[in-house]
Amino acid sequence: MANGQNLLCEKVKITSNFWNRYRKLVAKTVIPYQYNTLNDNIDVKLNKDAFADMRFYDGKIKSHAIENLKIAAGITQGKHSGMNFQDTDVYKWLEAAAYTLKYYPNQDLQKKTDDIVELIGQAQEEDGYLSTIFQINMPKRKFKRLQQSHELYSMGHYIEAGVAYYEATNNGKALEIAKKMADCLDENFGPESGKIHGAGGHPEIELALMRLYETTNEKKYLELTKYFVCERGKDPEFYDKQNVEDGIDNDFWPELKEYGEGYYFADKPVTEQDTAHGHAVRCVYFCVGLAHLARVTRDKELLDASKRLWKDIVKKQMYITGNVGQTQRGEAFTTDYDLPNDTVYGETCASVAMTFFAKQMIADNFNSEYADVIEKEIFNGALSGMSIDGTNYFYVNPLFMNPIESKDGHDKKHILTRRQPWFGTACCPANITRLIASLDQYLYEIKGDTILAHQYIANIAKFSDDIIIEQESNLPWEGEVVFNIENPNKKDFKFALRIPNWSKNNFKIYVDNKAIKPNVTEGVCYLDIKDSSVKVTLVLDMDTHIIRANEKVRQDIDQVAVQRGPIVYCAESADNKDDLWDYKLEEEPQFSFRYEKDLLGGVGKLITNDVKVLKKEEFDDGELYSFDKKNKYHSSQLTLIPYYAWANREEGQMSVWLHE
Repeated sequence: MANGQNLLCEKVKITSNFWNRYRKLVAKTVIPYQYNTLNDNIDVKLNKDAFADMRFYDGKIKSHAIENLKIAAGITQGKHSGMNFQDTDVYKWLEAAAYTLKYYPNQDLQKKTDDIVELIGQAQEEDGYLSTIFQINMPKRKFKRLQQSHELYSMGHYIEAGVAYYEATNNGKALEIAKKMADCLDENFGPESGKIHGAGGHPEIELALMRLYETTNEKKYLELTKYFVCERGKDPEFYDKQNVEDGIDNDFWPELKEYGEGYYFADKPVTEQDTAHGHAVRCVYFCVGLAHLARVTRDKELLDASKRLWKDIVKKQMYITGNVGQTQRGEAFTTDYDLPNDTVYGETCASVAMTFFAKQMIADNFNSEYADVIEKEIFNGALSGMSIDGTNYFYVNPLFMNPIESKDGHDKKHILTRRQPWFGTACCPANITRLIASLDQYLYEIKGDTILAHQYIANIAKFSDDIIIEQESNLPWEGEVVFNIENPNKKDFKFALRIPNWSKNNFKIYVDNKAIKPNVTEGVCYLDIKDSSVKVTLVLDMDTHIIRANEKVRQDIDQVAVQRGPIVYCAESADNKDDLWDYKLEEEPQFSFRYEKDLLGGVGKLITNDVKVLKKEEFDDGELYSFDKKNKYHSSQLTLIPYYAWANREEGQMSVWLHE
């Protein structure tokens, strides 16, 4: 800019019809529902919960999360109930509530959140420590079993919440609690003699400390982040040594012994890591902190490591919906190009984490591939984790589901046919909630004098120097995006637009209604803005695309997926009468698009007649196999809906990939 100062984004107000429905749902329905669940004010009945470990519950599964804090604070008496990270359900909810208060002010909610901050402060020990299960049940074991204790994970989630709540409400106590936690960790961890030379088994504190550093500008938090990131994996036997000292039989989950240090992404230092492996959420949360630290410090080795891990996930281990984590065994990554659709784990938290990771990567480098993943997650993989009424949630997000197999198949019992009102391990509900509530933070990135608009979600954004950008868009259903830029001080700056991968071969850009030849670098088009008022129009290709997987993905050979704009589609039994695996698309099917405002909260569905369906014939004498008998097909019709909207009607089959 002419004055040499960097631009700043001051406020973003989302005006998108699609996303405002979800954000109002979060503010008016989801936040109150989750508050009552966390307080055990409602009787949440679970038909099936494959994730709760009953060893940690006192009889019936309830959240007990608020009650645990009250017990730790000395307000009530009782035993800790729930997982050892149960506190984080409250913290993520508090963070989500903080974001909603910014766009949907509510005095009653703020009174509740202020009270919860007070309660957390009362539960926190004088030295800053806070993990209710240890304070209540095992105070002598603090920081003694970091592999599975989740202490740093839990405190990291509060630090995130405390920063968010402080920024939303200016509540100084919320930030002070976060700083006391970080100071406690700084006193106990580090390279100095007498401190613990290791990191937590579940990464999270790394990304949380970076948020705290950027809010407070206190360098010790940056240094502590770097210590945790670089110390991880330096001593692959660190956890084993701690476990022996604490008592080898005191594991929270003894069955995890067989997984090894790679499960915790602690098998070697990050600068030597080439592949994403182990527990998917652990790995990706670590990548978020790594990428943020690398971006701020400009450490080349760490930057290179974050790029290697990004590439391995996105190019070799990510589903077309954005989900990651291929197996229920440890909720983990498996191997490159192994992408089973019917036994996938695809945890909602992992998709949320990938959104965080992508945001850090694009903040460092304006490359469209990072924004493409944000878009893929928010419109598909992550959004699938919440029902259209906001009160039911998926932990696992499959790409194929047959109810009979899910109920009876031992390797598919984690594939639920319905979203659940809550879980014993309830990390996902508040996680998807906080992502939707903070979506305004994912639309723009700024570097120096360049504003990048990388998500096409209608909004009004205010920047420094009195610059206002109003985006008009009806994505994901329509492809024309209009930016009305007001620049009253006539500052010189660059306005950048992402060209999505699904439209890179067909798009148009107009400046003040005149077509221009775009200058595109790494999927981003750059425009010089000088005038006081400029209109920029981006026209994207909304044709329906047929997607094929890399030939190394054996599970998807001779199958195709369907995508229109940012939306990945799927077939459901509710719209199609035959078994979904019996449909076979023609080589170049044509689809008609129809928006139905009364269907599934308002969705665009796709219909094709270029499909055949298997004609079922009974084998002679009920034989399982036949010899030299060809299958017969007849013409049919196939209806597809957005993947994020599946399982909101009657129970039935679902498939993203279809036979070609």
